[in-house]
Amino acid sequence: MAERPELCPLLPSGEGHCLGWRRACSELNQQEPDTPVFPFLRTPSTTLRVFVVEAASSKPYHPKLEAFVSHMSKGSGASFESPLHSLPLYPSHQLCEMGELTQTGVVQHLQNGQLLRDVYLKKHKLLPSDWSTEQLRLETTGKSRTLQSGLALLYGFLPDFDWKKIYFRHQPSALFCSGNCYCPLRNQYLEKEQRRQYLLRLKNRQLERTYEEMARIVDTSTKQLRAANPIDAMLCLFCHNVSFPCTRNGCVNMEHFKVIKRHQIEDESERREKKLYLGYALLGAHPILNQTVGRMRRAAEGWKEELFALSSAHDVTLAPILSALGLTEARFPRFAARLIFELWQDREKPGEHSVRILYDGVDVTFHTSFCQDHHKRSPKPMCPLENFVRFVKRDMFVALGSGSTNYYDACHREGS
Repeated sequence: MAERPELCPLLPSGEGHCLGWRRACSELNQQEPDTPVFPFLRTPSTTLRVFVVEAASSKPYHPKLEAFVSHMSKGSGASFESPLHSLPLYPSHQLCEMGELTQTGVVQHLQNGQLLRDVYLKKHKLLPSDWSTEQLRLETTGKSRTLQSGLALLYGFLPDFDWKKIYFRHQPSALFCSGNCYCPLRNQYLEKEQRRQYLLRLKNRQLERTYEEMARIVDTSTKQLRAANPIDAMLCLFCHNVSFPCTRNGCVNMEHFKVIKRHQIEDESERREKKLYLGYALLGAHPILNQTVGRMRRAAEGWKEELFALSSAHDVTLAPILSALGLTEARFPRFAARLIFELWQDREKPGEHSVRILYDGVDVTFHTSFCQDHHKRSPKPMCPLENFVRFVKRDMFVALGSGSTNYYDACHREGS
């Protein structure tokens, strides 16, 4: 379909994962005769599942994949913080279930890594040829897809890296909040935002009829299908050029997909207007932004560790960061989305440092709330580091209208 390339980048999720490999195997019905091809649900469970099988004998469809898989098979020398050491280092399954990385996802991150390599290593010499473990900070949540995505990007960035120098940290929270995850007010904002979403869905009768039709097709309850969020599975099939499911009750089709997508766009618009999500985003994103500011300040002071920090995260990690930064035009993170924070030093004035922010390769520095007007006053295409520091240390709390001056007080004040 001609519209496929335009729609896929605009839809979630941010990890570059999907459900299934590159092509479907027609033998699925022979293996499970009572299961419809590509079922959305396995009743009575509410877990969304889609099965796409690739023949075991098929070769990787991208030239970089073979070298990547070969290198991953040698990863026994690396250090992974528990529970990461129990996860597979690359997708090697035939039966791809919900949330697992595909070959396509691996290739997207290999290409991301190659882009970063061309700019930061070949052009700017960010890392020395004899780089050490301390100069890389690698972290991921405890999902196979995020670990594998991080490893694929790292391999594109540092091909054939020395496994003995690799240490991946585990982040228990998708917000990457480390030891600062308890925030009651953030949760209050989230509850109010979820209530807003629920009420908006109730108003949309076309959406409800669509859920009813889809539930009848896959032979489950409307409530169960709605709870399982079918857009994730539909998106994965759509972007991997796999047909939507058919059963004896009919077929899920593009009209169903379009109705749900239109509602998502309406929801995004109302979300910006109501600003409940912004409150959640400011508190949810503060820990990871504060960590980023800390690394930048240490680097500006001459610290030679953590020259390259990689956080392999989720769409629900990126979305609040984008909102908190004031990037109101940023769409919900697409597959393999990347957000980059750069720190620059002025060669003529070594004591001056600037930041640049790129989202999916586009410079969005002057679209952020803390640097929107700076380019009107300065010829430099970057933002002073102190602007970013002030935003994280003070202005994020000012935007909450709380009168708080630190993260703990902001999190524990009474919600409005």
